[in-house]
Amino acid sequence: MEKIPISVVVITKNEEPNIAKCLESLKWADEIVVVDDESTDKTREIAKKYTKSVITKKLDIEGKHRNYAYGLARNEWVLSLDADEVISSELKEELQGLFKKEMTHVAFTIPIKTYLGNYWIRYGGWYPAGKVRLFRKSSFKYEEAEVHPRVFIDGTCGHLTKDIIHYSYRDFHDFFTSLNNQTTQEAKKWFNERRKIGFLKMMRKFYDRFFKAYFLKAGYKDGLMGFVVAYGNSLYQFMSYVKYQFLLKEEKEKCAKPR
Repeated sequence: MEKIPISVVVITKNEEPNIAKCLESLKWADEIVVVDDESTDKTREIAKKYTKSVITKKLDIEGKHRNYAYGLARNEWVLSLDADEVISSELKEELQGLFKKEMTHVAFTIPIKTYLGNYWIRYGGWYPAGKVRLFRKSSFKYEEAEVHPRVFIDGTCGHLTKDIIHYSYRDFHDFFTSLNNQTTQEAKKWFNERRKIGFLKMMRKFYDRFFKAYFLKAGYKDGLMGFVVAYGNSLYQFMSYVKYQFLLKEEKEKCAKPR
């Protein structure tokens, strides 16, 4: 099999159920790099069956961690993949064709096809939801932020049309567990920034997020699943706000204690 001159970088943390399926879809890549956040399951053991480049490093700040991981790639072109994602056969063929031509862009977005259980979430803004996943490492950098770091690209960005398949949530329990974890991190980010957001502004965003996802972006076409996803989008704002307020309250009480 002719290898495509790409280094695929996968960041992991206790991904034993997913990692083999992910790496199995990457046999066409010239290099696979796995950077593991001190997993306590068999993630690293399984990954070593597919690549010699398995590095253990504790994740501190997401953006900083990702920049470190991409810096390990020996190829100039890097494809960033999560452990619960796989490359579709159609995307592999699109990449093969892409690297036979002269590159005019320094990065490319790729559509993400996300599943909740065995259901593909088509609407509500979840598809194609292209993200920058393929890039020249010398022209790309993540913001060194803990939550939802922004990307910085020195050049133009193209757009691929075939999908990364994202098996994001096993079930509804997994969906809301992830929501809980993400809003905890978001609240910490707001706390560090001392973000100014009042209750009325939060509620406006709460309803705005639901309205956009469920009505404007046709989430209702996904039936009950679409309602749950739209509700989760709006609940993200509410949960982040409540946790942020508790962090502020704890700080105030700590400062008020006599020394």
